[in-house]
Order: sequence, then C-alpha cells, then structure tokens
Amino acid sequence: MSPASASLRGIRVDFSGTRAVDDVDLDIAPGVLTVIVGPNGAGKSTLLEVLAGARRPTAGHVDVHGRTRAFVPQRAAVSDRLPLTVREMVAVGTWGRRDPLHRTSPALRASIDDAMARLDIASLARHPFASLSGGQRQRALLAQGLARGADLLLLDEPTTGLDAHSGALIRAAIADETRRGTSVVCVSHDDALIACASHLVHLEGGRVRSSRAPAR
Repeated sequence: MSPASASLRGIRVDFSGTRAVDDVDLDIAPGVLTVIVGPNGAGKSTLLEVLAGARRPTAGHVDVHGRTRAFVPQRAAVSDRLPLTVREMVAVGTWGRRDPLHRTSPALRASIDDAMARLDIASLARHPFASLSGGQRQRALLAQGLARGADLLLLDEPTTGLDAHSGALIRAAIADETRRGTSVVCVSHDDALIACASHLVHLEGGRVRSSRAPAR
C-alpha cells in the first residue's frame, strides 16, 4: 500500500452566509498521523468532511492522492436506530471492496474479523449496534473504517468522552495504522493523541493559525 497524501488550496466553506472555513491551504503528508486541533466552532470537523469528500467546498481545490478514503465520524453523528448487528456495522466498511455480485470474499471476512479483534469487539458481533455503550460504538465505527482497508483514514474526535479502555484501544489502532503506512488525519482534543502527532495543525476561526509539519 502506497501512503496517501492530500493538498487543499484556498478552501472556503459557507453555511447560510456564515463562513466555517476561510481560505485554508493545507498539505497532508503521506504515511503519518496529522492531528487538527482548535476550539469548538473552529471549522475542524467541516475541514475533515471536505477531505473525506463528504462536503463540497464553496471555493478552493482538494487533491487527494490515494486509492481509498475512510471517514469515521463521531459516534453521536450515527443514529442509534440502525437495525444492524455490530458485525454488520463493521462489514459496511467493506461494501466498496466487494465483487460485482456484492459477495463477501474470505479475504474481506478476514479483514472484518481482524478489525473487530483489534478493537476488542469480536465478542459483541451479534449484539445490536444500538445496544452498545458510547466507547463500544466508537470502537465499532473505527473497526468499520479499518475494514475498508483505506490508505487515508479520517477520524473525527475518536476518543472524546470515552472510557480509558476504549481510548487506549483506539489510540493503539491509530498508531498501528500509521506503522502500516496509512495516512491518518484526526480531529482531536486528546492530549495523548496530540502528543503522538507527526503533523499538528491549529485551526481557529476557520483559518490555519499554525502548522507543524513532519521533518523531511
């Protein structure tokens, strides 16, 4: 897997006349952990959605070099009414990797099993997703992203408000992904996760106030 990279130039995002992201230029380095920090309302999640292709910018250009992207939102952004088991929720991440008949190959089943094992939710496979605790839900969502096998992994506040066990598992999975060569971009207030960043971006008022890029 070749590391993914991305560049954003002149990115602007407006919501009903309010500017959420204002003229952002940003380079995402390949194969490292980039953490985006800043106060609430700074435009961090909006910028992540632009990177994920989930939101079209009002102006500017996004260029992503890589095969696939996986976007893992905050657990609060996912309805607890989804009639899916935990394993079915994780398997959603493989939908784009299935054959034309939408069959799940042994390799894809193995990737689902591996992702669930890494996030310690294999024993919950048959449980309804809606029955999980907050930490378990976030782990299931991250497992879904891992099962996709993406080379660009985009995470929105993956450890916020979680118990210590869930937070440690998620941080370990992120570290493991970067060691594998995955490019990870994460919005976070987690000091432990921020300390692991090779690239730290400070966003405030929709603008990049500082960017500490990895040494070349």
